[in-house]
Amino acid sequence: MRIGQGFDAHRFASHDAGKPLWLACLRWEGDGIEGDSDGDVAAHALIDALLSAAGLGDIGTLFGVGSQSDGAGKHGAEMLRTTVDYLNERGMKPVSASVVVIANRPKIGKHREEAERALSEAIGCEVSMTATTTDGMGFTGSGEGVAAIADALVEPVDPSTRQAV
Repeated sequence: MRIGQGFDAHRFASHDAGKPLWLACLRWEGDGIEGDSDGDVAAHALIDALLSAAGLGDIGTLFGVGSQSDGAGKHGAEMLRTTVDYLNERGMKPVSASVVVIANRPKIGKHREEAERALSEAIGCEVSMTATTTDGMGFTGSGEGVAAIADALVEPVDPSTRQAV
């Protein structure tokens, strides 16, 4: 088995942008997150963790960067499913994952289980999620944005059967 870690951070979009807030594959109340995709930092950090664990680069390697990239306009859940398919085709599959959201908002607590289910369904294994603040420090503490750190465990599989080897 192999472990990988990922990180992502984005600023909140202006209220005038009218962009929806997506986090952990769920739509939340409040102003959205800037980004070429839906800006879902939890999903993006998890993608980086999965790819890192499999030794397959990072989100930019798989989807590209910028408004014309393969990830532009996509939702986190779709990007996670694409990532898992990419891993499976290369003989790896997710076993377990964890995501930490670092932000003042949105408040994760009352939607934690729903977010864990959405992330787990997207990658096909259990994902746990926690949240924290930075006690007023930095861009997340001042309310300018949101960040996430993720860890993922993957194991080798036979690509033809997708069974552990």
